[in-house]
Amino acid sequence: MGGPEIFGGGFYGVIRRAIVIGNGFAGSENQSIGLVRALGLSNHQSLFRVTRPRGGIHERLHWLPVSLHKKLDYVIKQFQTVRGKKLIPLSAEKCGLSDILEADAKHISKMARETFEMDGPLLVVASGRDTISVASYIKQLAPENVFVVQIQHPRSGLNRFDLVITPRHDYYPLTPHAQKQIPWFLRRWITPREPPDRHVVLTVGALHQADSAALRSAASAWHDKLASLPRPLLVVNIGGPASRCRYGADLAKQLTVLLQNVLWSCGSLRISFSRRTPEKVSKILVRELANHPKVYIWNGEELNPHMGHLSWADAFVITADSVSMLSEACSTGKPVYVIGAEHCKWKFADFHKSLLERGVVRPFTGKENISESWSYSPLNDTAEAASRVHDALAERGWKVQS
Repeated sequence: MGGPEIFGGGFYGVIRRAIVIGNGFAGSENQSIGLVRALGLSNHQSLFRVTRPRGGIHERLHWLPVSLHKKLDYVIKQFQTVRGKKLIPLSAEKCGLSDILEADAKHISKMARETFEMDGPLLVVASGRDTISVASYIKQLAPENVFVVQIQHPRSGLNRFDLVITPRHDYYPLTPHAQKQIPWFLRRWITPREPPDRHVVLTVGALHQADSAALRSAASAWHDKLASLPRPLLVVNIGGPASRCRYGADLAKQLTVLLQNVLWSCGSLRISFSRRTPEKVSKILVRELANHPKVYIWNGEELNPHMGHLSWADAFVITADSVSMLSEACSTGKPVYVIGAEHCKWKFADFHKSLLERGVVRPFTGKENISESWSYSPLNDTAEAASRVHDALAERGWKVQS
């Protein structure tokens, strides 16, 4: 005889809660939280973080695996204590992490096992290199009680997770064009080495939280501040140079000139910098544009207008380095112009190529009339990834609580 329904995927097969494993970087954590939101579990999520030692020499050791980095930190502390110099750790309060727990795989997997009969399976969503070892260990310790989703390619051992969600451009190294750029003796070290299998979900860009409901909420919250601005409203989002997308003051000067060229067609222009924006870049734009009556530059101290900008902007100009900011803007259906794509190499160049081919972005030339709009099919990566999670859960006889 078969068992009652609760043993056949009924009660025990309903996911009611989620744990996000973060790494302290907004771009990564935003992807995990966005997926959880798309699955309808925002009100039932807990955030844990994988933390690294900070300050001094540790800022140059982020290439190390987290576990090895922490062991080295212990050795350094012991050495300094022996020499009579006690190292004072950076407190959680100073990091703003006082209410966020350290991601402990043994603790989380134990909790998943012990609460399974009462609360059902646990969804674990992680993003970023530092979270890989923790998320995979949770899966290893509690395989019957968790469903683990790893966002961003883990480079190897994809079978350690139930689902991997990653942009298509992460597989750029496997393309014939990329293979020609890699010396033959280095090819075995370049990852990924195999095409995606059936439990890999490919996206165009990054996952995020800027869905239609979030934009409606932001539009309401920012109504008094942004609704009355002269139109069209052009929003400029500036990131910072990355290893495969390097730029500096030259791009800032170029952007300044191009913005001045299109100001005649703008009712308002609002500029935001990210935490990665070099001071030499921001200073140039502030010096040249801050005093223009149509221009507002966010100073980083007032409430972050990012979501308000996404909801109220008529068009965007975004630096090419930020996959996250581009992905959000390209989900709105509004015109998105990119500056600096020529500085991007390797898989980031492939990402920009895919956006151009889809017609979701255009290069920013300074010849645009911002009042003239154009349309495209918006990116919908987060919702599509959530749908694939539902499908994968169904194969296991599980589902997310509706």
